[in-house]
Amino acid sequence: MPERDEVDRIVDAWHRERPDLDFSPLQVLSRVGRLSRHLDLARRTAFSASGLESWEFDVLSALRREGYPYELSPKSLLQQTLVSSGTMTNRIDRLVDRGLVIRRTDPNDGRGVLVRMTDEGRHRVDGAIEELMTSERAILAALSSDDQEHLAGLLRRLSLDFD
Repeated sequence: MPERDEVDRIVDAWHRERPDLDFSPLQVLSRVGRLSRHLDLARRTAFSASGLESWEFDVLSALRREGYPYELSPKSLLQQTLVSSGTMTNRIDRLVDRGLVIRRTDPNDGRGVLVRMTDEGRHRVDGAIEELMTSERAILAALSSDDQEHLAGLLRRLSLDFD
């Protein structure tokens, strides 16, 4: 039997105190929550190494994934990052102030605006994603490639209802 972890101890304590309840969801979701906290720390560390906040990485990575010329409308950015319009406006303003993006008029719609990542923004997001992939590989190192693929499939199935 594999080693016991903190979740096993928590579940055992709950079973002792409330034997009338089924605590099997804790076996999965408490571990996901604990791993999430470790992942959050790894991400903050990776982004910080490139001088970025998590929200800056979110916006810049949406632009980077778009491909050259690394530009999207604010509406597309807020759809990808799941924030409100006011929040996105504030984020774009702050990224402009830092020289990581520029705003320009949409040539296809004179009333519209496009947000384009600068070379500095691309440099920072590329460094952050490299750091992140190194950190995330380390988090998953205890699992074989097959186990990682299997786990990804199971998590995908769980997350489909939320996306």
